[in-house]
Amino acid sequence: MICEKRFDEAAIRQFCTEAGLAFYDTACEVRRLKDNASDAFLEVVTPTDIPALLQKIPLCTTLVTTGQKATEVIASTFNCPIPSVGGNTQITIDGRPIAFYRMPSTSRAYPLPLNKKAAAYQQLF
Repeated sequence: MICEKRFDEAAIRQFCTEAGLAFYDTACEVRRLKDNASDAFLEVVTPTDIPALLQKIPLCTTLVTTGQKATEVIASTFNCPIPSVGGNTQITIDGRPIAFYRMPSTSRAYPLPLNKKAAAYQQLF
C-alpha cells in the first residue's frame, strides 16, 4: 500500500459540519504586490461584508482568524483591538456578543512549532 499525503475533503467537510465550523475569506478581492504568499505584500481591495454575512448566521458566536491580514480586516471592520496570538477579545454585532480569536497561522512559514500551534487550537476548542 502506498501512503500518500493529501487532504480527505469529505472527511474534513464532515468534521466541520459536525463541529459547527464555517469558513469564509475576509476579502472578496485582493492584490498581490509581490510574487509571494506573504500577508505583508497583500492589499485588500474589497473586504468581505462580515456584518451582512453574520446577519445570515445568527447562531454564530465566535470569529477566528489565522493570519495577520485577516485579523486586521476584522479589527478594522468592528473597530476593536487586535487580540494577541492565541487570545481573544469580545465584540458586539447588532447587540450580539461575539468572541474574536486570533490564532497562530497554519502556514508552514509561520515560525511556531506544530505542537505549539496545536496546543493553541486545542485551547480554542
